[in-house]
Amino acid sequence: MKNPDVRQVTDSRVLAAMAHPLRRRLMDVLKVHGPATVGMLAERTDQAPANVSHHLRVLAAGELVTEAPDLARDRRERWWRLVDRGVRWSDSDFDADPAARAVADAATSLNLDRHVALARAWHATDESTRAVWDDSPFSTDKWLHLTPEELAELSHEIVGLLDRWADRQVPDDGRDRQPVFLFVHGVPARP
Repeated sequence: MKNPDVRQVTDSRVLAAMAHPLRRRLMDVLKVHGPATVGMLAERTDQAPANVSHHLRVLAAGELVTEAPDLARDRRERWWRLVDRGVRWSDSDFDADPAARAVADAATSLNLDRHVALARAWHATDESTRAVWDDSPFSTDKWLHLTPEELAELSHEIVGLLDRWADRQVPDDGRDRQPVFLFVHGVPARP
């Protein structure tokens, strides 16, 4: 089941471009907050605008972000948006070239580091911030006995559930909704 909004990355240069920690963060900010100017992105990431501009050009060369001139109020203002809602890759797409496989392995490792860092940052927040969320944040793990086909089926179900929540029309009820990061890994492992 292919999702047309998710780009399948098969070029190691594109994978290397998006695997950089700041570039990944810029893509996350664009995903969460929508199109933005360099100044807005610099403010949200605590980076210098020149640094953000450089990294946006690298992402644009990989066709991961694109300019959004329709949002500019004048010719000097430059807006940027994501090209695709998400990206994914398969390590096996890079098996034929050892250098490309090294890039894929590094990208996977950096991606996992990012996921864990976001979870750790939540657990490091002060008690008053955590109290607002009560017991809503969660963590769970399960050991299952599955075939590769069953794991693929479970993956599709979980991704479908998350897509429904991501695509839902957010109610305009005046309630404060904050970005929430969810990540799920289902991998064969030994206890």
